[in-house]
Amino acid sequence: QAKVMESGGGLVQTGGSLRLSCTVSGLTFPFDDYDMGWFRQAPGKEREGVACVNWSGNDTEYGDSVKGRFTISRDNAKNTLYLQMSSLKPEDTAVYYCAVPHGAVCSIQALSSPSDFGHWGQGTQVTVSS
Repeated sequence: QAKVMESGGGLVQTGGSLRLSCTVSGLTFPFDDYDMGWFRQAPGKEREGVACVNWSGNDTEYGDSVKGRFTISRDNAKNTLYLQMSSLKPEDTAVYYCAVPHGAVCSIQALSSPSDFGHWGQGTQVTVSS
C-alpha cells in the first residue's frame, strides 16, 4: 500500500523561504518509475497544480503563479521529492500536497488536472504572514 508523507511546512514571513519534502513508499513500481507532482489548496479554493517533475528529475513544469520562485527536485535514492519555495507571498498560504500520477506524465496539462494524480499525502500547511 502506497504511503505518501509531506513535511517541512510552517509559518514564514513574506519574502522568506521554505523547503518541503515528500517521502514515498509502498508503490507498485520503483519510485523512479514515476513522475511526481506538488499541488496546493487554500481555504475555499480549488486544488491548484504547483509543479511536477519527470522520473529522472531532468524535466519540470511549474504553475504560472510560482514560476521563478519555486523549484521542484527529487532524490530517487531516497524516494523523496522536494519543493524549494523562495520569495514567498501571502497568497502562497495553503496546504501543500505531494501526489503520484495515475500513469500521467509531468506536463502543464497534468498540473491542471488533479484527478490524474493518486496516492495523495495528508498535506503540510504553509502560512505566509504579511
